[in-house]
Amino acid sequence: MKTKPISRTRILVECGLMIAVGTVLAQIKIFEMPFGGSVTLVSMLPFILVSLRHGAKWGLATGFADSLLQMLLGFYAPPAGTVIAFIGVVLLDYVLAFTLLGLAGLIAKPFQNRMLGVAAGTAAVCVIRFLCSFLSGALLWGSYQSYYDWANGMSVWLYSLIYNGSYMLPELVLTTIVAVLLYKAAPKFFSPEQ
Repeated sequence: MKTKPISRTRILVECGLMIAVGTVLAQIKIFEMPFGGSVTLVSMLPFILVSLRHGAKWGLATGFADSLLQMLLGFYAPPAGTVIAFIGVVLLDYVLAFTLLGLAGLIAKPFQNRMLGVAAGTAAVCVIRFLCSFLSGALLWGSYQSYYDWANGMSVWLYSLIYNGSYMLPELVLTTIVAVLLYKAAPKFFSPEQ
């Protein structure tokens, strides 16, 4: 028996709800860095779920909408104050960092074991988000290195790796663990619906 295809309206409503849930979860900060970045209560997971359920197109669109909302809720101006730095912050810290979470479903798709696919897709997009923060930290926010005694004399790349890794690695681990536990508890919730 074939199942009825899911309606576009239902997907849009689900995406809107996931943006709202992700926004609320982003406000629940377990740990916050002094110059931006925090470990949240799995705030990336709603966008990853959209991608896993409805594919990359919906995941990317939902992530993009969230990136705009994140900018409205707390945009950090670049320290250099140039147009190039502004564009870099918009792209690396917001648009790419949040939009690319929508690739989770595409990354998970080739895996025969769905739980392994969920874990791999979740971890991979968290790594992609880390790479956006890492590049932004090295290219745009490196001047903040001087505020830390531990960072004196190290390269801006190593500083960015340590700074951004200190919150993104725990966020990656937490999000991946919760995604797998949620999958084990409710695998139907992760079933792809195109």
